[in-house]
Amino acid sequence: MKMWPYRFFRRLWFFFPPYPYFYYPPPQQYGPTQPQTSQAQQPQPQYYPPSYAPLPPPPPPTPEMELRMLEDYKKALEEDLEDLKEELKSVEERIKELKSFLEKGE
Repeated sequence: MKMWPYRFFRRLWFFFPPYPYFYYPPPQQYGPTQPQTSQAQQPQPQYYPPSYAPLPPPPPPTPEMELRMLEDYKKALEEDLEDLKEELKSVEERIKELKSFLEKGE
């Protein structure tokens, strides 16, 4: 008796979003391009796309996962900080070069 797929999907149905409903686009009206003044213009019905059920929030991370993510984030921030320090240093050097060039030129 192989009931495990049924039990598995029965418990997980809540986590999957429902299939979207098919909706028909507004009909194209082919007719005279000039508006006729003798007939009253009827308002066109509004067609809205289907709305989806909101997804459930993800489960909270375990403390081990959160620690690992924060350590990776810290490492990435430290690398970015080093890159920014190098860029700042090169900009300061260029400013000094331009100042000395302008002082010599005057």
